[in-house]
Amino acid sequence: MQTRPLGISDLNLTPLGFGAWAIGGGGWAFGWGTQDDRDSIAAIHEALDAGINWIDTAAVYGLGHSEEVVARALDGVRDRPYVFTKCGRVWNEKREIGKSLRADSVRRECEASLRRLRLATIDLYQIHWPEPDDQIEEGLAEVAKLRQEGKVRWIGVSNFNVTQLRRAAAIAPVCSLQPPYSLLRRDIEPEILPHCQQEGIGTLVYSPMQSGLLTGAWTHERLAALPADDWRNEKNRHFQEPLFSRNLRCVDVLRDIGRRHGATPGQVALAWTLRHPAVTAAIVGARRPGQIRELAPAAELRLGSADWAEIDRFLAANPE
Repeated sequence: MQTRPLGISDLNLTPLGFGAWAIGGGGWAFGWGTQDDRDSIAAIHEALDAGINWIDTAAVYGLGHSEEVVARALDGVRDRPYVFTKCGRVWNEKREIGKSLRADSVRRECEASLRRLRLATIDLYQIHWPEPDDQIEEGLAEVAKLRQEGKVRWIGVSNFNVTQLRRAAAIAPVCSLQPPYSLLRRDIEPEILPHCQQEGIGTLVYSPMQSGLLTGAWTHERLAALPADDWRNEKNRHFQEPLFSRNLRCVDVLRDIGRRHGATPGQVALAWTLRHPAVTAAIVGARRPGQIRELAPAAELRLGSADWAEIDRFLAANPE
């Protein structure tokens, strides 16, 4: 895959990155159900074999488990990918998740992530959420100190709005933003993406296939069989009716477009996000071998304006 520079950093990323949220497994508030670590490791290896050169995880994914699995997958790998992780979500012995950007908390999180990932330096360390809002400056200032100490190479943020990005820029050089973005969720287009483009901030979009919904693999029967501990059951409105049925009809549009280009619905959905000039790369989650292999061609898929217009017409005729 060709690479793209990430904002002001010296990181050159493939258009697709491996997302390690789901491999954190179940047993926590935003888990994806039971997960076999052997499948997770095989999926990471498949991504590396496909040419993907970065992995995005977070301390809170599986309450530390995702980072540990990433470390195991990279053990002995010669051409190591960039590894990105995040801070700002903490948990207690009852596995209850809290929010903190206090300096001492951020430092503890970073040092714990370094241990779990078996790294000396994190390539991109991101504030996961701008919460609590009144602690943003304190948290970023501490990440900047960690960078000066060599524990962090570059600083990023996730889920920040334009006002928060400006506040962050006053504290430390921020090279990237990680926002949600898909053809079903376009709220970052009016202000956030233009701001990032103007300010030279790289954009790593997450959930480009709306938590797997746009892959073409979903049916009403599969939704009904979704495990109770999969967060999409109650916490993702796109998996709730009547929106779920509307989204399946949207997938039919992607499937028709894909047939004309020898592509799958998931590839079309990914290509849709990558078409935007402000988007540096998209995060693709995978839980087992075969998923990345199927989606990797999206990095090179180029569709025409008539294809994008067809998607826009469907969404305009079928609003939420």
